[in-house]
Amino acid sequence: MTVPEPNDRLSVFLKTGIYQFEGSKAVFIDPVRILTRSYTRFRVSPSAYYSRFFNSIADHSTETHNNCSRNLKKRKRNKKKEKSHNLNSREQIADQRHQEVRSMLLKAHEALLKSSELLEIVKNLRNVGCDEERHETDVISQDSELDFVEVGSVWQAPLYEITLNFPKDEMIVKSAGFPPSQFCNQRIVPVFNNLVANEESSDMVAEFLNCRYIVPKKSCFYMSDLGKIHNLIPAESDCGFNLILIDPPWENSSAHQKLKYRTLPNRYFLSLPIKQLTHTAGSLVALWVTNREKLRSFVENELFPKWGVKYAATFYWLKVKADGFLISELDLFHHRPYECVILGYCHREDMNSQHPPILNHVPDDQVFISVPGDYSRKPPIGELLLEYVPGFRPARCIELFSREMIAGWTSWGNEALHFQDLRYFLRDR
Repeated sequence: MTVPEPNDRLSVFLKTGIYQFEGSKAVFIDPVRILTRSYTRFRVSPSAYYSRFFNSIADHSTETHNNCSRNLKKRKRNKKKEKSHNLNSREQIADQRHQEVRSMLLKAHEALLKSSELLEIVKNLRNVGCDEERHETDVISQDSELDFVEVGSVWQAPLYEITLNFPKDEMIVKSAGFPPSQFCNQRIVPVFNNLVANEESSDMVAEFLNCRYIVPKKSCFYMSDLGKIHNLIPAESDCGFNLILIDPPWENSSAHQKLKYRTLPNRYFLSLPIKQLTHTAGSLVALWVTNREKLRSFVENELFPKWGVKYAATFYWLKVKADGFLISELDLFHHRPYECVILGYCHREDMNSQHPPILNHVPDDQVFISVPGDYSRKPPIGELLLEYVPGFRPARCIELFSREMIAGWTSWGNEALHFQDLRYFLRDR
Protein backbone atom coordinates (compact mmCIF):
# COMPACT_ATOMS: atom_id res chain seq x y z
CA MET A 1 0.00 0.00 0.00
CA THR A 2 1.38 3.38 -1.04
CA VAL A 3 1.53 5.83 1.86
CA PRO A 4 0.79 9.50 0.94
CA GLU A 5 2.80 12.46 2.17
CA PRO A 6 1.86 13.89 5.62
CA ASN A 7 -0.38 16.69 4.31
CA ASP A 8 -1.99 14.30 1.84
CA ARG A 9 -2.55 11.76 4.60
CA LEU A 10 -4.40 14.35 6.68
CA SER A 11 -6.59 15.40 3.76
CA VAL A 12 -7.36 11.74 3.01
CA PHE A 13 -8.21 11.21 6.70
CA LEU A 14 -10.56 14.20 6.82
CA LYS A 15 -12.37 12.82 3.78
CA THR A 16 -12.37 9.08 4.53
CA GLY A 17 -11.70 8.70 8.26
CA ILE A 18 -8.64 6.51 7.64
CA TYR A 19 -5.07 7.66 8.36
CA GLN A 20 -2.15 5.48 7.21
CA PHE A 21 1.02 5.96 9.26
CA GLU A 22 4.29 6.19 7.35
CA GLY A 23 6.55 3.16 7.69
CA SER A 24 3.95 1.23 9.69
CA LYS A 25 1.21 -1.31 9.08
CA ALA A 26 -0.91 0.60 11.59
CA VAL A 27 -3.77 2.95 10.71
CA PHE A 28 -5.86 5.37 12.75
CA ILE A 29 -9.59 5.43 12.02
CA ASP A 30 -12.41 7.81 12.87
CA PRO A 31 -15.59 5.69 12.90
CA VAL A 32 -17.78 8.78 12.63
CA ARG A 33 -16.30 9.81 9.29
CA ILE A 34 -16.35 6.24 7.99
CA LEU A 35 -19.98 5.66 8.99
CA THR A 36 -21.13 9.06 7.71
CA ARG A 37 -20.05 8.08 4.20
CA SER A 38 -22.97 5.63 4.20
CA TYR A 39 -25.51 8.47 4.27
CA THR A 40 -26.71 11.18 1.90
CA ARG A 41 -29.12 13.24 4.04
CA PHE A 42 -27.78 12.52 7.53
CA ARG A 43 -24.46 12.20 9.30
CA VAL A 44 -23.41 10.43 12.46
CA SER A 45 -23.33 12.69 15.51
CA PRO A 46 -19.76 12.88 16.90
CA SER A 47 -20.91 13.73 20.41
CA ALA A 48 -23.35 10.80 20.38
CA TYR A 49 -20.75 8.35 19.09
CA TYR A 50 -17.87 9.48 21.32
CA SER A 51 -19.67 9.14 24.63
CA ARG A 52 -16.49 8.22 26.54
CA PHE A 53 -12.76 9.00 26.83
CA PHE A 54 -12.99 12.73 26.12
CA ASN A 55 -13.36 14.03 29.68
CA SER A 56 -9.59 14.27 30.22
CA ILE A 57 -9.42 17.00 27.59
CA ALA A 58 -12.75 18.74 28.06
CA ASP A 59 -12.64 18.90 31.85
CA HIS A 60 -9.63 19.56 34.06
CA SER A 61 -11.66 20.12 37.20
CA THR A 62 -10.75 18.96 40.69
CA GLU A 63 -13.25 16.12 40.37
CA THR A 64 -11.46 14.78 37.28
CA HIS A 65 -8.13 15.03 39.06
CA ASN A 66 -9.49 13.09 42.03
CA ASN A 67 -10.94 10.42 39.76
CA CYS A 68 -7.59 10.02 38.03
CA SER A 69 -5.85 9.72 41.40
CA ARG A 70 -8.28 7.04 42.53
CA ASN A 71 -7.88 5.15 39.26
CA LEU A 72 -4.08 5.32 39.56
CA LYS A 73 -4.19 3.91 43.09
CA LYS A 74 -6.56 1.19 41.94
CA ARG A 75 -4.26 0.24 39.05
CA LYS A 76 -1.30 0.09 41.41
CA ARG A 77 -3.23 -2.27 43.69
CA ASN A 78 -4.23 -4.39 40.70
CA LYS A 79 -0.63 -4.56 39.51
CA LYS A 80 0.50 -5.70 42.94
CA LYS A 81 -2.16 -8.40 42.93
CA GLU A 82 -1.16 -9.54 39.45
CA LYS A 83 2.51 -9.68 40.37
CA SER A 84 1.73 -11.87 43.36
CA HIS A 85 -0.72 -14.02 41.41
CA ASN A 86 0.71 -17.22 39.95
CA LEU A 87 -0.54 -17.63 36.39
CA ASN A 88 -2.31 -20.86 35.55
CA SER A 89 -1.62 -22.66 32.28
CA ARG A 90 -4.23 -20.74 30.26
CA GLU A 91 -3.08 -17.41 31.67
CA GLN A 92 0.51 -18.27 30.78
CA ILE A 93 -0.53 -18.91 27.16
CA ALA A 94 -2.47 -15.64 27.13
CA ASP A 95 0.52 -13.78 28.52
CA GLN A 96 2.74 -15.37 25.87
CA ARG A 97 0.38 -14.18 23.14
CA HIS A 98 0.53 -10.70 24.65
CA GLN A 99 4.32 -10.66 24.78
CA GLU A 100 4.50 -11.70 21.11
CA VAL A 101 2.49 -8.67 19.96
CA ARG A 102 3.52 -6.19 22.65
CA SER A 103 6.36 -4.63 20.67
CA MET A 104 4.19 -4.29 17.57
CA LEU A 105 1.43 -2.55 19.55
CA LEU A 106 3.92 -0.17 21.17
CA LYS A 107 5.31 0.77 17.75
CA ALA A 108 1.82 1.43 16.43
CA HIS A 109 1.03 3.62 19.44
CA GLU A 110 4.33 5.44 19.06
CA ALA A 111 3.45 6.22 15.43
CA LEU A 112 0.25 7.89 16.66
CA LEU A 113 1.99 9.92 19.37
CA LYS A 114 4.52 11.20 16.80
CA SER A 115 1.75 12.41 14.49
CA SER A 116 1.17 15.79 16.16
CA GLU A 117 -1.10 17.18 13.44
CA LEU A 118 -3.32 14.10 13.59
CA LEU A 119 -3.48 14.29 17.40
CA GLU A 120 -4.72 17.88 17.15
CA ILE A 121 -7.63 16.61 15.07
CA VAL A 122 -8.24 13.58 17.30
CA LYS A 123 -8.67 15.61 20.49
CA ASN A 124 -11.46 17.57 18.79
CA LEU A 125 -13.27 14.63 17.17
CA ARG A 126 -16.17 14.90 19.58
CA ASN A 127 -16.58 18.65 19.07
CA VAL A 128 -17.09 18.65 15.30
CA GLY A 129 -20.47 20.30 14.72
CA CYS A 130 -21.13 20.58 18.47
CA ASP A 131 -22.85 23.99 18.15
CA GLU A 132 -25.20 22.57 15.57
CA GLU A 133 -25.92 19.54 17.73
CA ARG A 134 -27.07 21.65 20.65
CA HIS A 135 -29.98 22.78 18.51
CA GLU A 136 -30.78 19.49 16.83
CA THR A 137 -30.33 16.71 19.37
CA ASP A 138 -31.28 15.99 22.92
CA VAL A 139 -29.10 14.41 25.56
CA ILE A 140 -29.03 10.67 24.86
CA SER A 141 -30.79 8.65 27.52
CA GLN A 142 -30.17 4.92 27.44
CA ASP A 143 -33.40 4.30 29.36
CA SER A 144 -35.51 5.86 26.61
CA GLU A 145 -34.16 3.65 23.84
CA LEU A 146 -36.25 0.80 22.50
CA ASP A 147 -35.20 -2.66 23.71
CA PHE A 148 -35.46 -4.71 20.51
CA VAL A 149 -34.58 -7.97 22.29
CA GLU A 150 -37.48 -7.55 24.67
CA VAL A 151 -39.92 -6.34 22.00
CA GLY A 152 -38.92 -9.16 19.65
CA SER A 153 -39.55 -11.81 22.29
CA VAL A 154 -43.20 -11.04 23.05
CA TRP A 155 -46.02 -13.01 21.44
CA GLN A 156 -47.10 -9.97 19.39
CA ALA A 157 -43.67 -9.70 17.70
CA PRO A 158 -44.77 -11.32 14.39
CA LEU A 159 -47.50 -8.67 14.15
CA TYR A 160 -45.21 -5.65 14.57
CA GLU A 161 -44.67 -3.58 11.44
CA ILE A 162 -42.22 -0.86 10.49
CA THR A 163 -43.03 2.08 8.22
CA LEU A 164 -40.41 2.85 5.58
CA ASN A 165 -40.37 6.43 4.24
CA PHE A 166 -38.54 6.66 0.92
CA PRO A 167 -37.79 10.20 -0.31
CA LYS A 168 -38.93 11.09 -3.81
CA ASP A 169 -36.58 12.63 -6.34
CA GLU A 170 -35.70 16.02 -4.82
CA MET A 171 -35.05 17.64 -8.21
CA ILE A 172 -38.61 16.85 -9.31
CA VAL A 173 -40.05 18.07 -6.00
CA LYS A 174 -38.06 21.31 -6.07
CA SER A 175 -39.07 22.04 -9.67
CA ALA A 176 -42.70 21.72 -8.58
CA GLY A 177 -42.09 24.36 -5.93
CA PHE A 178 -42.83 22.20 -2.86
CA PRO A 179 -40.57 21.44 0.11
CA PRO A 180 -39.02 17.95 -0.35
CA SER A 181 -39.87 16.96 3.24
CA GLN A 182 -43.57 16.76 2.31
CA PHE A 183 -43.09 14.11 -0.34
CA CYS A 184 -42.12 10.48 0.20
CA ASN A 185 -43.15 6.99 -0.75
CA GLN A 186 -44.22 4.78 2.16
CA ARG A 187 -44.14 1.04 2.61
CA ILE A 188 -45.23 -0.92 5.69
CA VAL A 189 -43.59 -4.30 6.28
CA PRO A 190 -43.02 -6.73 9.18
CA VAL A 191 -40.03 -5.63 11.28
CA PHE A 192 -39.06 -9.05 12.70
CA ASN A 193 -38.13 -12.22 10.79
CA ASN A 194 -38.23 -10.30 7.53
CA LEU A 195 -35.56 -8.93 5.19
CA VAL A 196 -36.12 -5.16 5.18
CA ALA A 197 -34.23 -3.44 2.37
CA ASN A 198 -33.44 0.06 1.22
CA GLU A 199 -32.44 -0.38 -2.41
CA GLU A 200 -32.45 3.36 -3.09
CA SER A 201 -29.35 5.52 -3.48
CA SER A 202 -30.46 7.70 -0.56
CA ASP A 203 -31.12 7.08 3.14
CA MET A 204 -34.63 6.43 4.32
CA VAL A 205 -36.35 7.18 7.62
CA ALA A 206 -38.16 4.24 9.24
CA GLU A 207 -40.75 4.54 12.00
CA PHE A 208 -41.41 1.87 14.62
CA LEU A 209 -43.28 2.23 17.93
CA ASN A 210 -42.99 6.03 17.91
CA CYS A 211 -39.23 5.92 17.28
CA ARG A 212 -37.43 6.88 14.08
CA TYR A 213 -34.46 5.09 12.55
CA ILE A 214 -32.12 6.01 9.70
CA VAL A 215 -31.49 3.22 7.19
CA PRO A 216 -28.48 3.87 4.91
CA LYS A 217 -28.57 3.60 1.15
CA LYS A 218 -28.28 0.20 -0.56
CA SER A 219 -28.55 -1.72 2.70
CA CYS A 220 -30.85 -4.22 4.38
CA PHE A 221 -31.41 -5.80 7.76
CA TYR A 222 -32.96 -9.00 9.11
CA MET A 223 -33.92 -8.73 12.75
CA SER A 224 -34.43 -12.07 14.49
CA ASP A 225 -33.06 -14.37 17.16
CA LEU A 226 -30.46 -17.05 16.46
CA GLY A 227 -33.08 -19.65 15.56
CA LYS A 228 -34.13 -17.74 12.42
CA ILE A 229 -30.72 -17.00 10.91
CA HIS A 230 -31.05 -19.93 8.50
CA ASN A 231 -33.66 -17.86 6.64
CA LEU A 232 -30.74 -15.77 5.34
CA ILE A 233 -29.12 -18.73 3.56
CA PRO A 234 -29.40 -17.92 -0.17
CA ALA A 235 -31.18 -20.33 -2.49
CA GLU A 236 -28.29 -20.00 -4.95
CA SER A 237 -24.68 -20.17 -3.76
CA ASP A 238 -23.63 -17.34 -6.07
CA CYS A 239 -25.89 -15.09 -3.99
CA GLY A 240 -23.89 -15.80 -0.84
CA PHE A 241 -21.49 -13.46 0.92
CA ASN A 242 -17.79 -12.77 0.29
CA LEU A 243 -17.18 -10.99 3.61
CA ILE A 244 -18.74 -12.22 6.86
CA LEU A 245 -18.05 -10.03 9.89
CA ILE A 246 -19.12 -11.46 13.25
CA ASP A 247 -19.30 -9.78 16.66
CA PRO A 248 -20.80 -12.45 18.94
CA PRO A 249 -22.22 -11.56 22.36
CA TRP A 250 -19.61 -13.66 24.16
CA GLU A 251 -20.27 -14.46 27.79
CA ASN A 252 -18.62 -11.72 29.79
CA SER A 253 -19.03 -10.89 33.46
CA SER A 254 -18.40 -7.23 32.74
CA ALA A 255 -21.23 -7.16 30.22
CA HIS A 256 -23.57 -8.68 32.79
CA GLN A 257 -22.53 -6.06 35.34
CA LYS A 258 -23.19 -3.18 33.00
CA LEU A 259 -26.46 -4.72 31.74
CA LYS A 260 -25.70 -3.33 28.30
CA TYR A 261 -26.51 -6.40 26.23
CA ARG A 262 -27.44 -10.04 26.62
CA THR A 263 -24.82 -12.72 26.11
CA LEU A 264 -24.90 -16.33 24.91
CA PRO A 265 -22.91 -19.43 25.89
CA ASN A 266 -20.15 -20.28 23.44
CA ARG A 267 -21.80 -23.50 22.26
CA TYR A 268 -24.64 -21.50 20.66
CA PHE A 269 -22.28 -20.05 18.08
CA LEU A 270 -21.36 -23.49 16.75
CA SER A 271 -24.70 -23.53 14.93
CA LEU A 272 -24.02 -20.42 12.82
CA PRO A 273 -24.34 -21.51 9.13
CA ILE A 274 -21.14 -19.81 7.97
CA LYS A 275 -20.42 -22.26 5.14
CA GLN A 276 -24.00 -22.01 3.83
CA LEU A 277 -23.81 -18.21 3.86
CA THR A 278 -20.54 -18.25 1.90
CA HIS A 279 -20.45 -17.22 -1.74
CA THR A 280 -19.39 -19.65 -4.45
CA ALA A 281 -16.08 -17.77 -4.71
CA GLY A 282 -15.43 -18.20 -0.98
CA SER A 283 -15.57 -15.76 1.90
CA LEU A 284 -13.31 -13.93 4.30
CA VAL A 285 -14.59 -14.46 7.85
CA ALA A 286 -13.67 -11.81 10.44
CA LEU A 287 -14.46 -12.70 14.06
CA TRP A 288 -14.20 -10.31 17.01
CA VAL A 289 -12.84 -12.00 20.14
CA THR A 290 -11.81 -10.94 23.62
CA ASN A 291 -8.39 -11.66 25.12
CA ARG A 292 -9.58 -14.57 27.26
CA GLU A 293 -7.47 -17.62 26.46
CA LYS A 294 -10.39 -19.98 27.00
CA LEU A 295 -12.26 -18.19 24.22
CA ARG A 296 -9.26 -18.11 21.87
CA SER A 297 -8.79 -21.84 22.37
CA PHE A 298 -12.50 -22.44 21.69
CA VAL A 299 -12.32 -20.48 18.43
CA GLU A 300 -9.17 -22.22 17.17
CA ASN A 301 -10.01 -25.77 18.22
CA GLU A 302 -13.81 -25.93 17.94
CA LEU A 303 -15.52 -22.95 16.33
CA PHE A 304 -13.45 -22.43 13.16
CA PRO A 305 -13.25 -26.18 12.43
CA LYS A 306 -17.04 -26.49 12.90
CA TRP A 307 -17.64 -23.56 10.56
CA GLY A 308 -15.15 -24.86 8.00
CA VAL A 309 -12.97 -21.76 8.35
CA LYS A 310 -9.19 -21.91 7.88
CA TYR A 311 -7.19 -19.42 9.97
CA ALA A 312 -5.43 -16.65 8.02
CA ALA A 313 -4.32 -13.82 10.35
CA THR A 314 -5.06 -11.77 13.46
CA PHE A 315 -5.65 -8.01 13.45
CA TYR A 316 -5.64 -5.81 16.56
CA TRP A 317 -7.82 -2.89 17.63
CA LEU A 318 -5.77 -0.60 19.89
CA LYS A 319 -7.96 1.71 21.98
CA VAL A 320 -6.85 5.22 22.85
CA LYS A 321 -8.32 8.26 24.57
CA ALA A 322 -8.77 11.63 22.92
CA ASP A 323 -5.30 12.71 24.07
CA GLY A 324 -3.74 9.78 22.21
CA PHE A 325 -2.82 7.75 25.29
CA LEU A 326 -4.02 4.19 25.81
CA ILE A 327 -7.29 3.71 27.69
CA SER A 328 -5.46 1.44 30.16
CA GLU A 329 -1.93 0.21 30.76
CA LEU A 330 -0.76 -2.10 28.01
CA ASP A 331 0.41 -4.81 30.41
CA LEU A 332 -2.61 -4.78 32.72
CA PHE A 333 -3.46 -8.47 32.55
CA HIS A 334 -7.27 -8.48 32.76
CA HIS A 335 -7.87 -5.10 31.11
CA ARG A 336 -5.75 -4.97 27.98
CA PRO A 337 -6.36 -1.82 25.90
CA TYR A 338 -6.88 -3.87 22.74
CA GLU A 339 -9.12 -6.49 21.18
CA CYS A 340 -8.52 -8.97 18.38
CA VAL A 341 -10.14 -9.79 15.06
CA ILE A 342 -9.35 -13.32 13.91
CA LEU A 343 -9.50 -13.74 10.13
CA GLY A 344 -10.01 -16.91 8.16
CA TYR A 345 -11.19 -18.17 4.77
CA CYS A 346 -14.23 -20.34 4.18
CA HIS A 347 -15.07 -22.38 1.07
CA ARG A 348 -18.38 -23.95 0.17
CA GLU A 349 -18.56 -27.72 -0.09
CA ASP A 350 -20.02 -27.46 -3.58
CA MET A 351 -17.01 -25.52 -4.92
CA ASN A 352 -15.23 -26.84 -7.97
CA SER A 353 -12.05 -28.37 -6.52
CA GLN A 354 -10.34 -28.17 -9.90
CA HIS A 355 -10.69 -24.39 -9.90
CA PRO A 356 -10.23 -23.21 -6.30
CA PRO A 357 -10.73 -19.50 -5.59
CA ILE A 358 -7.74 -17.19 -5.66
CA LEU A 359 -7.08 -15.96 -2.13
CA ASN A 360 -5.13 -12.83 -1.29
CA HIS A 361 -2.41 -13.14 1.33
CA VAL A 362 -3.48 -11.51 4.58
CA PRO A 363 -0.52 -9.98 6.45
CA ASP A 364 -0.58 -10.90 10.12
CA ASP A 365 -0.56 -8.50 13.06
CA GLN A 366 -2.06 -5.39 11.49
CA VAL A 367 -3.14 -2.70 13.95
CA PHE A 368 -5.96 -0.18 13.69
CA ILE A 369 -6.25 2.52 16.34
CA SER A 370 -9.31 4.52 17.37
CA VAL A 371 -11.09 6.19 20.25
CA PRO A 372 -13.84 3.76 21.37
CA GLY A 373 -17.48 4.68 21.12
CA ASP A 374 -20.25 3.32 23.31
CA TYR A 375 -19.68 0.23 25.43
CA SER A 376 -19.05 -2.87 23.25
CA ARG A 377 -19.55 -0.87 20.03
CA LYS A 378 -16.92 -1.98 17.53
CA PRO A 379 -15.40 0.37 14.92
CA PRO A 380 -16.40 -0.18 11.27
CA ILE A 381 -13.46 -2.13 9.84
CA GLY A 382 -15.08 -3.63 6.74
CA GLU A 383 -13.28 -1.24 4.40
CA LEU A 384 -9.91 -2.28 5.85
CA LEU A 385 -10.69 -5.91 4.99
CA LEU A 386 -11.97 -5.54 1.42
CA GLU A 387 -8.60 -6.00 -0.27
CA TYR A 388 -8.40 -9.52 1.19
CA VAL A 389 -11.93 -10.55 0.23
CA PRO A 390 -12.15 -13.26 -2.48
CA GLY A 391 -14.46 -13.03 -5.47
CA PHE A 392 -16.01 -10.22 -7.44
CA ARG A 393 -16.41 -6.52 -6.72
CA PRO A 394 -18.41 -5.02 -5.20
CA ALA A 395 -18.23 -7.70 -2.56
CA ARG A 396 -21.38 -9.00 -0.87
CA CYS A 397 -20.95 -8.26 2.83
CA ILE A 398 -22.89 -9.28 5.93
CA GLU A 399 -22.45 -8.56 9.63
CA LEU A 400 -23.78 -11.06 12.16
CA PHE A 401 -24.96 -9.86 15.58
CA SER A 402 -24.94 -6.38 14.13
CA ARG A 403 -26.19 -3.35 16.08
CA GLU A 404 -25.74 -0.81 13.29
CA MET A 405 -25.91 -0.66 9.50
CA ILE A 406 -23.53 0.30 6.70
CA ALA A 407 -24.31 1.13 3.08
CA GLY A 408 -24.01 -1.91 0.84
CA TRP A 409 -24.17 -4.38 3.75
CA THR A 410 -26.70 -6.84 5.11
CA SER A 411 -27.09 -6.61 8.90
CA TRP A 412 -28.44 -9.52 10.94
CA GLY A 413 -29.14 -9.69 14.68
CA ASN A 414 -31.82 -9.07 17.26
CA GLU A 415 -30.69 -5.42 17.66
CA ALA A 416 -29.77 -4.52 14.08
CA LEU A 417 -31.39 -1.06 14.39
CA HIS A 418 -29.95 -0.17 17.81
CA PHE A 419 -27.48 2.52 16.67
CA GLN A 420 -29.74 3.60 13.78
CA ASP A 421 -31.94 5.54 16.20
CA LEU A 422 -32.35 9.14 15.01
CA ARG A 423 -30.79 10.36 18.27
CA TYR A 424 -27.39 9.21 16.97
CA PHE A 425 -27.61 11.37 13.82
CA LEU A 426 -27.62 14.94 12.57
CA ARG A 427 -29.24 16.25 9.41
CA ASP A 428 -26.68 16.96 6.74
CA ARG A 429 -27.03 20.58 5.67
